[in-house]
Amino acid sequence: MKIVVLVSGGGTNLQALMDAEKAGALHGGVIGAVISDRPGAYALERGGAAGIRTYIETPDKTLPRKDRRRDLSDRILRIAGKEGAGLIILAGFLSILEGDIITAYANRIINIHPSLLPKYGGQGMYGGQVHRAVLAAGEIESGCTVHLVDAGTDTGPALIQKKVPVLPGDTPESLAERIHGQEHAALVEAAALMVKRLMKQPISNRTTGF
Repeated sequence: MKIVVLVSGGGTNLQALMDAEKAGALHGGVIGAVISDRPGAYALERGGAAGIRTYIETPDKTLPRKDRRRDLSDRILRIAGKEGAGLIILAGFLSILEGDIITAYANRIINIHPSLLPKYGGQGMYGGQVHRAVLAAGEIESGCTVHLVDAGTDTGPALIQKKVPVLPGDTPESLAERIHGQEHAALVEAAALMVKRLMKQPISNRTTGF
């Protein structure tokens, strides 16, 4: 099962997936390509060093904002099709996908989010914004969620959740660090679950056919 991983930053989640593949923990899942929406993302170096094909596809800022997401999503869809990907994993990917990629890869795209969805998801909820909102609300626990991607933002069904306590004196940074420690395990677990699920489908349905 070919996997395309989408990244925006340092790539620690990507590294966890690569390590899991090497250990045989993805049950036949193989990372075929890494795509970044940011040219300087260190995740590209991680992927390249492992011999994985890497692509840079940045949002086209000459386009109106409403068209920008669709254009980027369409370019990613073309790459995923060329790579024969059966699964797309958003591993710290900050751009939002929309359009044909959502239908072409229905139930084949997963994303990791740093909260216990459906709490603290949606537009503008990413990174430090999430953790500040959790602390401001006085929550006693938080965590991370790996979910299927649908046409909404952080609205798809949850696959895996990992919980951590919110401790007295926590800052957004300390809470983020505690959650980050659970993200790798959650993403690997969800990726393995998806590969096993998709590999049970008839061969004709395992890829998108592009």
